Amino acid sequence: MNAEDSRFKKGLQPSRLAGMSAPAAEPLEESDSRSLFEIMHTTEHEQVIYCNNNDVGLRAIIAIHNTVLGPALGGLRMWPYGSEEEALKDVLRLSRGMTYKAAVAGLNLGGGKAVIIGDPRKDKSEALFRALGKFVDTLNGRYITAEDVGIDVNDMEFIFQETNNVVGVHQVHGGSGDPSPFTAYGTVQGIRAALQYRFGDEEIGKYRYAVQGAGHVGHHLIRLLREEGAKVFATDINEEALADAVEMGAEAVGLDEIYEVDAEVFCPCALGAVINDNTIPRLKCEIVAGAANNQLANDACGDQLDARGILYAPDYAVNAGGLMNVSIEFEGYNEERAYRMTRAIYYNVGRIFKIADRDGIPTWKASDRMAEERIEILGKIKMPYMGKPHRFPGRERNSA
Repeated sequence: MNAEDSRFKKGLQPSRLAGMSAPAAEPLEESDSRSLFEIMHTTEHEQVIYCNNNDVGLRAIIAIHNTVLGPALGGLRMWPYGSEEEALKDVLRLSRGMTYKAAVAGLNLGGGKAVIIGDPRKDKSEALFRALGKFVDTLNGRYITAEDVGIDVNDMEFIFQETNNVVGVHQVHGGSGDPSPFTAYGTVQGIRAALQYRFGDEEIGKYRYAVQGAGHVGHHLIRLLREEGAKVFATDINEEALADAVEMGAEAVGLDEIYEVDAEVFCPCALGAVINDNTIPRLKCEIVAGAANNQLANDACGDQLDARGILYAPDYAVNAGGLMNVSIEFEGYNEERAYRMTRAIYYNVGRIFKIADRDGIPTWKASDRMAEERIEILGKIKMPYMGKPHRFPGRERNSA
C-alpha cells in the first residue's frame, strides 16, 4: 500500500473496479493459482458461499464483500459462464462494486452479489430458484438478493417463497417492482449536477443528449429528457426500442455514430466499457453521464477524459436510483419516498466533483475516495453485520 492509500489500512483499500468502473487489476486473473483465501485477502471479501444442489442443477456462488454499513445487498445474475473461475471472478468484482455504490449513495447497506452458472434461456426451473432461496435464507439476512442480468420477476417470486431476504419483488406482495424508472430518474439528477458544475445551470432542455441504449432505463431517460424539451439523439441494437425512442421525439442515429454526435452530454445506457481508447478521441461531448455500469474500460480511460476536459459523472453514483428504490422495502415501500431519496443523487454527484477539486484528482477516483471515506469513518463505530431477520413491513410472502 503506498503512502496515498495508507489512510485506508483499517477499512477498504482504494478500488479500481468496483463493479462500477472496470478495474485496472481484476481480483482474479485467468488461471489464477492462488487459494480462495488468498484471493479474498486481496479483494477484502468477508464471505464467499458455494451453493450446490445436484438434483436441480444448481451451481451458484454468493459473495459478501463488506457489511460495515449494513447487510450486503446485490442482484442475482444467471449466466452461462465458461468456467467456475470465470463465475468467481464476476461475483467478486460485482459484489465489491455494490459496496462502493451503496456507500456513495449514502445507504446503510453493504455490498454483495450472487451468480448462477447456467443458461437463462434453457436452465431455469422453479426448483432451481427455490433451492437458491433456501441457501440465501441460511445467511440470516447478511445477504439480500435482487433481480439482475438473466433474471426476471418470475424467478424472484420462486426465491421469495423460500426467503424474505429479497428485494424488488412484485408490487402485489408490497415490493417495489421494476426499478428502471428510478434508475432513469436518478440519472437525470446526476446530469443536473454535471450541468450545474460545467455550465452553471441545471436547465435540461437547453442542452443536447446522445443516449446510447433505448432499453428499459434508456427508454425512461429519453422520456424524461424529452419532457424537459431537450434535443435527444438515440441509438440501440434493438429496432423496436429505437422506434419507441423516435416516437417520443428522439432522433435515431447509427450504433457507431453515437460517439460523434454533436451533443453536450453523452449518456451510456447499455453496454459497459464504451469509454475506451477507441471511442474517447471521437467524443464531442462536454459531459459523460449515463446509467450503464462499468462505462470506463479501465482507470486510464477516466484519466483520459479528465485530460481532455470532459466531465465524467461516475456511473455507480449516477445509476444508484434503482438501488435506492429497492432499499426502501426494508422500512415498508413508498413510491413517493423512493423518488425523494433518489433526488439525493444530485447532491452525491456534486460532492464527488468537490472532492475531485479538493484533492486534485479525476472524478472516477474522487467517487471511490468518497465511498472509502464513509466506510472508513463509520467503521470506527460499527462492526461487520452479523445478520438478523428483516421485517420488510407491508410485504406478504406465501411459502409452500
